[in-house]
Amino acid sequence: MDRFPSTTIFPGTTDDLSMQMAVIWGQIKAPLIVPLLKLAVVVCLIMSVMLFIERVYMGIVIALVKLFGRKPDKRFKWEAIKDDVELGNSAYPMDMVELECQRWASKGINIKYEIRDNRNGYKAGALKEGMKHSYVKHCDYVVIFDADFQPEPDFLWRTIPFLVHNPELALVQARWKFVNADECLMTRMQEMSLDYHFTVEQEVGSSTYSFFGFNGTAGVWRISALNEAGGWKDRTTVEDMDLAVRASLKGWKFLYLGSLKVKNELPSTLKAYRYQQHRWSCGPANLFRKMVMEIIKNKKVSTWKKVHVIYSFFVVRKLVAHIVTFIFYCVVLPATVLVPEVEVPKWGAVYIPSIITILNAVGTPRSFHLMVFWILFENVMSLHRTKATFIGLLEAGRVNEWIVTEKLGDAHKSKAAAKAPRKPRFRFGERLHVLELSVGAYLFFCGCYDVVFGKNHYFIYLFAQAIAFFIMGFGYVGTIVPNS
Repeated sequence: MDRFPSTTIFPGTTDDLSMQMAVIWGQIKAPLIVPLLKLAVVVCLIMSVMLFIERVYMGIVIALVKLFGRKPDKRFKWEAIKDDVELGNSAYPMDMVELECQRWASKGINIKYEIRDNRNGYKAGALKEGMKHSYVKHCDYVVIFDADFQPEPDFLWRTIPFLVHNPELALVQARWKFVNADECLMTRMQEMSLDYHFTVEQEVGSSTYSFFGFNGTAGVWRISALNEAGGWKDRTTVEDMDLAVRASLKGWKFLYLGSLKVKNELPSTLKAYRYQQHRWSCGPANLFRKMVMEIIKNKKVSTWKKVHVIYSFFVVRKLVAHIVTFIFYCVVLPATVLVPEVEVPKWGAVYIPSIITILNAVGTPRSFHLMVFWILFENVMSLHRTKATFIGLLEAGRVNEWIVTEKLGDAHKSKAAAKAPRKPRFRFGERLHVLELSVGAYLFFCGCYDVVFGKNHYFIYLFAQAIAFFIMGFGYVGTIVPNS
């Protein structure tokens, strides 16, 4: 039964506008809104099933890997490298890189410190520039670390043997370990998402198709494979993934070492995290647009591997996962509250997302009690990931935007501790995020409507999700750095 009965409008009354809107809504609802919303529900359910099947598949594979012990040293040949003068007794430097290089060079070690005087091509440009030096032609491997990464002294001893004894391997990737995961609730949420990526996604890709996305750091490349794949390219903001896909299409294999962990830092401010997630979501979508036909036409790899790269790696994980999270749970599902003629089956609204969430929790068991907060947080971030995904697919305005992810580091903490405490000054406009506040208002309205007219008790979720959007919309999440 229609909740907006036909109404006679009397000119001059104060309720004219609301009555006119009710009449317009009644006129367009049945012929336009209901069919479109039903179509949206069907599309979202299909995407949810795709994501569900992918998560269950990876859950089964990772269980089999753990059960049958398919460790890297059992799948690939590995022999320890003999002792070397370059091993030393101290860890690799975390800072003062130039001085450390000079110290080792004074001992006769072949080591060089190189920088460039521009930022052309960003990270891909820097890597490409580094490979141009004359001494590179005498090297077989290149190891890559971002500035905040802290490898252990035995990193090369545990990775290089795989490349030495297995000529088909192009890349050995290590796992990330986060030193500031407990800094705030936002860093705990990031740890949960990234731990699933490393514990499940990377491990499954390595164990099944010997393919996964290079994480851009904490990895060792065979230089001949890198060159055969075409080297570093700056056509997208994910130069690491770009190289990995091209190398895979040449027939090279990758190995992920989950037991080898490299310490690094998570972005702890909302501003830095949003910029990072834009790059990580926009880049893969844009790369998919540029490479999908190249993957389809490739003759060097099997059909199944091409299906894995296109469907599982790109479509489900890089496109569907972002889009369905926001469109379904933050737009379509709340809209069904306003249009009761459209119903979402309980298996799609409750059971599937619950199972997906539980499967995601396996990466970080210590944070299982934070699962509800993680769901709400991820739904808010899916707004930006979805927007970035469409920007990448359409090659719109910010498609090549590269902003270095700001990380506070221990230096900031020690500097802050040394200063005399003072009242922080905030600029309210810098912490006001209109998109989050708008979606929060929409969800809150739908929740209020459900309280009055609804029967599915969606308002419990809608109010919780609205509060999450409001909290992030007002900037009250992550580490808040006062203006100087």
